[in-house]
Amino acid sequence: MPKMQELVEPKANLALQSVSAPETASETELRPWGSFTILEEGKGYKIKRIEVKPGHRLSLQMHHHRSEHWIVVSGTAKVTCGDKETLLSTNQSTYVPPCTSHRLENSGVIPLILIEVQNGEYLGEDDIVRFQDDYARTSKN
Repeated sequence: MPKMQELVEPKANLALQSVSAPETASETELRPWGSFTILEEGKGYKIKRIEVKPGHRLSLQMHHHRSEHWIVVSGTAKVTCGDKETLLSTNQSTYVPPCTSHRLENSGVIPLILIEVQNGEYLGEDDIVRFQDDYARTSKN
């Protein structure tokens, strides 16, 4: 009689073969508000580690082609999503649908660190429409 491992192993191998390998992490990119690092990227998704310096915020922006999920790792995030403003702390999360204005802010005294999961047909950095920006990077896309 075959062992249980022998019965399960071929199915596990088939499942692994059908998944494409993700791209590896890239270098950290600095921004006026902090930094981000792409941890993993594959077809239709991208995972970033974002760090926002105390007292700084990202632009009020939106994306046509992607949604975003934000999970707070440490610090407190002030999140604007559409007309709603929310405070998130460690281990809390939120969802930003495509074509929705949003902003991330660190109004605390320690760095805000979060994980961002992007999903969509196009995930390029040029899919950002900025409505207001503390660093004069507004656009009219």
